[in-house]
Amino acid sequence: MKSFALLALTLLPTLIFAQQRARESGIVIGVLPTGNLNAITDVVGLKVGQITIHEGRDIHTGVTAILPHEGNVFQHKVPAAVYVGNGFGKLVGSTQIEELGNLETPIILTNTLNVPTASEALIDWTLGQKGNETVRSVNPVVGETNDGYLNNIRGRHVSKQQILNALAQAEGGKVDEGNVGAGSGTVSFGYKGGIGTSSRVLPGNLGGYTIGVLVQTNFGGVLQIDGVPIGQELGNYAFKSVLDKSKDGSCMIVVATDAPLDARNLKRLAKRAMLGLAKTGGIASNGSGDYVIAFSTVNRVLHESPQSTAPATFLHNDFVSPLFMAVIEATEEAIINSLFMAKTLEGADGHVVEALPREKVLSLMKKYGRLKK
Repeated sequence: MKSFALLALTLLPTLIFAQQRARESGIVIGVLPTGNLNAITDVVGLKVGQITIHEGRDIHTGVTAILPHEGNVFQHKVPAAVYVGNGFGKLVGSTQIEELGNLETPIILTNTLNVPTASEALIDWTLGQKGNETVRSVNPVVGETNDGYLNNIRGRHVSKQQILNALAQAEGGKVDEGNVGAGSGTVSFGYKGGIGTSSRVLPGNLGGYTIGVLVQTNFGGVLQIDGVPIGQELGNYAFKSVLDKSKDGSCMIVVATDAPLDARNLKRLAKRAMLGLAKTGGIASNGSGDYVIAFSTVNRVLHESPQSTAPATFLHNDFVSPLFMAVIEATEEAIINSLFMAKTLEGADGHVVEALPREKVLSLMKKYGRLKK
């Protein structure tokens, strides 16, 4: 998937060089196989669009759009649920998802102060879709993290048109990670955070379902990678010093699956994503907005049904545990990928946030016997 970016020429050297994801570096998290892309787009039909804004030294922000399927999402809503790990955040549209158990728009991720702009753009986009000419109520779903340490957030530099562009350009395939989209200016565990993604595919005898996860990381704690105490070993973790930029923040987690789950079991699935965050050392601090949105791409709900009942087949409770394990693994790896793919960035007010020191991390992984190559 292409990432569309606005880049200042002075920043190009630190932003364009390719980096390896965790798995390609020899860090294999969990036991379940990934999808072909090891990304949320392994869920068939799902699309992601991103607009990345890096302008000068002060503006580092963007937007990430997740479209559940290729059709009209308002007319063909998808079962969905929200789980709040810690509610210091602004997740627009969450109460209607909680009440009705479905999602009727794409999901937009951006920075805290651009949430109103994103909501307005998403409403415009939905009203403009063919078949929605008589629609008079839209529940836009917009999540955020605060990128104000590296980004001049008060400038609210994400425009409505850029959000519309992210929606229009969304596609399947590879998802760019690190300093892109809504993760352009984020910080995680004291290092440069960003967008990360991963997936898991269950064996056929467990249903063969796919779980995809996308994260926007901007939170702190004591970093662990596959059980190795990286933050402790590197001496970089929350509350280590009085002036500490890593303890607070937020994490948006989007979980998609093709398993036939109803809203109740999607909420149970969303809860388990927080266990994946915990495995990376996240502490869901007081100032952290940690939200999970989970949806299924099957059993779509018609906006206007000709019948009072709708036939649907949902997975039995006794068969959901493998999905729980899959979402924990995929969330953990997505968060680690966001760190591995991020790059050192100098931002607003002269703040500099270093990238995760990959060579030191890989050396530590080898020391603990957790490196596969």
